Amino acid sequence: MAAPCPEDPSLERHFKGHRDAITSVDFSLNTKQLASGSMDSCLMVWHMKPQSRAYRFAGHKDAVTCVNFSPSGHLLASGSRDKTVRIWIPNVKGESTVFRAHTATVRSVHFCSDGQSLVTASDDKTVKVWSTHRQKFLFSLSQHINWVRCARFSPDGRLIVSASDDKTVKLWDKTSRECVHSYCEHGGFVTYVDFHPSGTCIAAASMDNTVKVWDVRTHRLLQHYQLHSAAVNALSFHPSGNYLLTASSDSTLKILDLMEGRLLYTLHGHQGPATTVAFSRTGEYFASGGSDEQVMVWKSNFDVVDYREVIKVHRPPAPLATSGNLTVSILEQRLTLTEDKLKQCLENQQLIMQRTTP
Repeated sequence: MAAPCPEDPSLERHFKGHRDAITSVDFSLNTKQLASGSMDSCLMVWHMKPQSRAYRFAGHKDAVTCVNFSPSGHLLASGSRDKTVRIWIPNVKGESTVFRAHTATVRSVHFCSDGQSLVTASDDKTVKVWSTHRQKFLFSLSQHINWVRCARFSPDGRLIVSASDDKTVKLWDKTSRECVHSYCEHGGFVTYVDFHPSGTCIAAASMDNTVKVWDVRTHRLLQHYQLHSAAVNALSFHPSGNYLLTASSDSTLKILDLMEGRLLYTLHGHQGPATTVAFSRTGEYFASGGSDEQVMVWKSNFDVVDYREVIKVHRPPAPLATSGNLTVSILEQRLTLTEDKLKQCLENQQLIMQRTTP
């Protein structure tokens, strides 16, 4: 039987229930639940099964800025303008525990891949790491000189990356708690950052309308995209590592093909700024949120062939062994290929320019 042809992404459904702008979305491991945070101070947990009632969690005293499911899907973390972090049990009761240590708005929450730690970022200019099960603050990373909008663990949990209004992206070693490198190429506030699924590179979004991709080992800028006409607010890697999804204040979502270094799709769905995006853990779906109070769920369709492989790889996450090194070497070859293609394009452009110049 022939492999199905990739199709365009399609809007599957949209969820209405928030009373203000959506700030964050995240899928649970099995894609049965989708969490969203909003400026209305509530979290919603939507069920992907039709005709199921959503859970509304009230507890934060101000806008909910970020949400993230634990790797198992049994816990849900949120951060708020009320300066607190909450860990919820995403069931009908919606019980939660409060973590207090930040002295300003918490902008970002992210669980480590083993679920044991949580990293948070705040307007108090710090990144903080917490023990999930002991419900305890562990340590701060404090070198940013302005608000920190985002912080994420690397897939192996050894590194942390953070993005700030000081226009830098910083890479930290979790064990030594030291800043390994600062990436200073952005010309505006850096709104979002995340690791490629292989852990070998990072992508950052900025208010300068660009997305940049760096190698975390050589610290070289690998790719630079200037495709949006307004600030880029969020991004999400497809689990295969081949695609990057972005959300912008120009109201569009864009899907980039990282292997080819080009734009694949521009999606128009939101009225006003698109504020957040996230792929499901298999990549079969992605969700978006906007200041129009809408949460939308899209079926990816364009990467049909990759799904089964991705699902196999993502069954229980095994420790990085030889297979991990193989992935890294394949990615290195692909990135080198992308760089060579980029170089070739530039050379071709110069030749065309020379020919057209009288």
